[in-house]
Order: sequence, then structure tokens, then C-alpha cells
Amino acid sequence: MRTLRWLAVVAAALMVVAPTLADARAGGGTGSGSRGSRTNQAPAPTQTAPQAKPVERSKSAEQPAQKPGGAAATPAPRAGGFMARNPFLSGLIGGMLGAGLIGMLFGGGFGAGLAGAAGFIGLLLQVALIGGLVYLGVRLFRGWSAARAQPAPAGRPAYVLAGGMPGRTMDAPPLARSGGALPMGSAPQVAIGADDYRAFETALADIQAAWSRADLAALRGLATPEMVGYFAEELASNAGRGVENRVEAVKLEQGDLSEAWSEGNLEYATVAMRFSMIDTTRRIADGAIVAGNDKVRTEATEVWTFLRNRGGPWLLSAIQQT
Repeated sequence: MRTLRWLAVVAAALMVVAPTLADARAGGGTGSGSRGSRTNQAPAPTQTAPQAKPVERSKSAEQPAQKPGGAAATPAPRAGGFMARNPFLSGLIGGMLGAGLIGMLFGGGFGAGLAGAAGFIGLLLQVALIGGLVYLGVRLFRGWSAARAQPAPAGRPAYVLAGGMPGRTMDAPPLARSGGALPMGSAPQVAIGADDYRAFETALADIQAAWSRADLAALRGLATPEMVGYFAEELASNAGRGVENRVEAVKLEQGDLSEAWSEGNLEYATVAMRFSMIDTTRRIADGAIVAGNDKVRTEATEVWTFLRNRGGPWLLSAIQQT
């Protein structure tokens, strides 16, 4: 019985530690970084990654302009009471009271003042009625125009031809890699070409290699300061446990573009990637492997977002898990 208890304790400990060691690669196991104004939005689904987990930690201060369900934020109520929100009624009632008071001052009484102003008030009511009908007509016309302007739901998404050629659509391209470029998964707002895809694939290998060397200087040239900060924390955590992670022989197996857009002078591209690698975690003291197998390749699927100043090099700005 005592042996069984010890085995249960060890098994529970391994279940707790195993995910940490198995996801020890750069950014593995967590969603971190920033995607500009889309940080709090899920990336567009692709065939490589139909769904991605949200960003769990981010230093981005930008918030979406809409509520999560897509509904516009509710405008703040206007200050003041009913009269402040309805100035026309306020003026009408004020005029009636004013007419009554004037009648009283000239000896005709409150009612006489109102009777004398009856013709004027009747004119105001007619103007108000006509104005209300015009306002209602304008609102109905605007609603009808907006309904006609809404595009009909598309049965299939549009895909941009290789090289980012705008204006033409085609069926979803096969996901098998060809020519070292990622096939595209949706129509981007920013044209993404073959050179960009090669840059994303190269960054995948270079970042994992710099991570394996714990080379923060190299990582600074490949990722945003925010992501480098997260990498530094994870490397320090590994060192505190007396282990180091090595990710070698990285190979992109499949990938497609989720979305590409611009914000001011910055351009963003979110790419889903499935890649294989030799992923091992070793004890720093003697180099013994404590997780992984240096003879067996493992696979992972992640969604990486890159950003750049227009015309500059791409830098990793976020990693999301699937």
C-alpha cells in the first residue's frame, strides 16, 4: 500500500511538471505579446489553426472600440434631467408659462395670457408636427440605405492569389508547402508576398535557435522588446530550476496567413504555423535529458504575429497557442 501511495504521488507530480517541460520551447504553452488594436480579438481562423487561444499576458494598452460581441459601445447618457434631454419641450412649456405670467401682470389673469398666445402655440405645434414627420422620414431613409449597403454573407471566404495580387479571388489553395512559402488563408489588408513568408519561416528557426542558446542579444533583433522580456523571464525560470531547453532542427510543415493589416506606420501579419523539431530539456549540471527525446521529432501548432515599420524587417510581437 505504501508503495502504491508513493507511485500515486510521483505520478501526480509528473502530471504537474510534464506540461511545463513539454512546452518549454520559446513561448510554448502560453499566449503572450501584443497584436496592436487586435490584441483582445481572436485571429481569423485558418485551416492550419481553426481556433487560437486568446493572448493571456500583454502590455498593450489599446482596447477594441467595440464590445466583445461586436456591438458598439453604449454612449454615455447625457447629463441633466428630462428637460435637459428634451430642449424643445422645455421651450414650449416655458413659453406657455411665460404667456400666462404676462397675462397676470397686465390684469388679464393667467388664463387670458394663455388664450392670447393660443394662436402662436398652435403654430408651434404645427411646426413641431411637420418637423417630426420629416425627421422620421430621414431616419427611415437612412436605415433603408444602410440595409442595402450591407454585403450579403459570403458562402466561402475570398483568397488572394500568390504574391498578394488584389482584386481576384480563388478557392482555398492546398496547404501543402511549396517553394518555401506559406499558402495564404485569407484576403489581407496588407499585401504579403513570397519574401515575407520566407522571412516568417526563417524567424521561426532563428528565434528557437537563439532561445536554445539563451542569447538575448540575438532575440532583441528578432522580436519586440515585450516578447524579449517574456523570453528573459522564461529563461530565468528554467535556470532557476537547473534546466535548459534546446529546440533544434526546426522545420515548417504547414502554414497559412490568418490576417494582415496596418495601423499607422506599423504593419502586422498573423500566421498560423505547424512545425516539427527536436525538443529536449536538459539538466544544466550534467547535460542529462529530463524531458523530450533527441531521437524523436515532435510537432507544435502556434499562431505567430509579426510587426514591422513599413519597409523594415519583421519582428515577432505575439505567440498564441491553438
